[in-house]
Amino acid sequence: MTSRKTSQTMKPATAAKKLNVYLPATPEEFREGVVSRDELNALQSDPPQWLQDLRRDGPHPRQVVAARLGVSLSGLARGGVTDPLTTEEITALKAEMPEWLQRERATQAEVRREAARLKERDAGR
Repeated sequence: MTSRKTSQTMKPATAAKKLNVYLPATPEEFREGVVSRDELNALQSDPPQWLQDLRRDGPHPRQVVAARLGVSLSGLARGGVTDPLTTEEITALKAEMPEWLQRERATQAEVRREAARLKERDAGR
């Protein structure tokens, strides 16, 4: 008896998360099936047009929105942003720079400074 190597598969939601795209915005054939590890690698190395468009224009999942705005996911929630945003909406928010975004960016910058300080301190030990 020989063991056959089967390709690892994942749910579309997992694949969308790995691709940093908003699942409901993906094509129906992507949402309806399963994605093999080989298919995921192919999507990452040579993205089709729909994936390029989604990555460029959105709508983007919350973690991408938070990263593009320079805030944490918690900061995004505190700012009242709960829905996915398009690149255009993110750009408009940056241009408008509401008070909550300024505050959350400052908080995020402080968190990063503190993490760098602790890393430097621990490297010296």
